[in-house]
Amino acid sequence: MALQMKPACERCEIGLALDGEAWICSFECTFCATCAEAMARRCPNCGGELVARPRRAAPPAVA
Repeated sequence: MALQMKPACERCEIGLALDGEAWICSFECTFCATCAEAMARRCPNCGGELVARPRRAAPPAVA
């Protein structure tokens, strides 16, 4: 089972790059760094801890 890499913050809807910073809970709720900090790194949905999401390399550009 692969980690779902959501493309946007669930709170402010800013776009999140695959290789950029994001924070997730154990249910894969996803937030940008600014929102995670504002919420004291606690998920508003489940109350769980938000941790740094692993980063994936961006797909190569198509020429």
